[in-house]
Amino acid sequence: MNFQFIHAADLHIDSPMRGLDRHADAPVEEIRSATRRAFENLIDTAVEQGVDFVLLAGDVFDDDWRDFHTGLFFTEQIARLKHAGIPVFIIHGNHDSEGGMTKRLPLPDNAIVFDSRKPETHRLDDIQVAIHGQSFPERHVPEDLASDYPGPVQGWFNIGMLHTSLDGREGHADYAPTTAQKLIDKDYDYWALGHVHKREIVSETPWISFPGNLQGRRVKESGSKGFDLVSVSDDGAIQAEHVSADVVRWHQITLDCSEIETQAELKRAVTELIPRHIGSDDDRLHAVRVIVEGQSALYVEEAKSPGLLAATVRAASYEIDHLDLWIEKVRNALKPTIDRDHEAKREDAIGELVGLSNVIASSPENLKEFIEQELQTGLDAMPAELRSLEVLLEGQDYRQLLLDAEATIHATLTSVEEAEK
Repeated sequence: MNFQFIHAADLHIDSPMRGLDRHADAPVEEIRSATRRAFENLIDTAVEQGVDFVLLAGDVFDDDWRDFHTGLFFTEQIARLKHAGIPVFIIHGNHDSEGGMTKRLPLPDNAIVFDSRKPETHRLDDIQVAIHGQSFPERHVPEDLASDYPGPVQGWFNIGMLHTSLDGREGHADYAPTTAQKLIDKDYDYWALGHVHKREIVSETPWISFPGNLQGRRVKESGSKGFDLVSVSDDGAIQAEHVSADVVRWHQITLDCSEIETQAELKRAVTELIPRHIGSDDDRLHAVRVIVEGQSALYVEEAKSPGLLAATVRAASYEIDHLDLWIEKVRNALKPTIDRDHEAKREDAIGELVGLSNVIASSPENLKEFIEQELQTGLDAMPAELRSLEVLLEGQDYRQLLLDAEATIHATLTSVEEAEK
């Protein structure tokens, strides 16, 4: 019998989206409500398509609820599936583990939550589907949960649900580690995985996949986000289609300014590049980080007037009227235009500046230590969640920070020098 289901994971409903308040122009409420609206889109598709069941493979919630509004919203959406006669199978992951959540609400009886103490099997007799899974008992699960999953129900379509890092994925902590081969050896037909926020088809025989998270929450989670709509034919053949559910889509765009010398040229390039990168018109919000790079006279102009690049890019984005845009950040990665070797030999303030920069930057460790010492007082005055340079700078290169500061001082000294001529 052919059937259809939805495989989703990592909903992170009501994720707090820390740091948004740092951006004066951020559409804060629109972004913070995005995880809810994305889940509503999933439910809409399930009902419209009349799927046979829905799988939620962990991290439905981001953490313990602040109040019961999060749970009430989720219960309401599950009830919509109940009214449509659609069961939903849920495993808890590291973010919403049994031991990590202090608040719970009873769910409608179409929701089946897998036990955290041992693997379970639930059967859908009418379509002969067996679903195996286990929830996380605690946030940290260092053991291979899949090793204890039962054998397949013979003659049925067998699905394993597992929240796992597999054998490791960049940017994701190691939870319930296992290997693709161990999952293959279980002889299931489909493995519905969660935990990794980037969509990945690990294997097609059997089908093993991460659908990615339902809604991107930061620029590192860029591109289309959603769930997999899976169709299984009478002969067991599987087709999985990615369906976009995100209402805010994140982008990181790099603009080469090597041939750009003026603000007007930068503005023109931005108005051409962003629509070309994003593509067709749609009604979702696009949060865009623009990285400007290359060697350009704009480097000096930015040094003279810090913030010029960001303001120009943002101003250009206002003229792209067929897209709902928010420029999340403009990162300056322009290369210095000065002849460093020549400038370092000067016997004046400029020579001392470039020479000092060369010494500081000669060792990555020295550079990091110098910047952290210089910024420590400022960091101590920041909110607790922003006191780490790694969090505050979001991976920005320390050398680039030094060059930016050097360029600003260099431009100031040069202007003074020219004025005195």
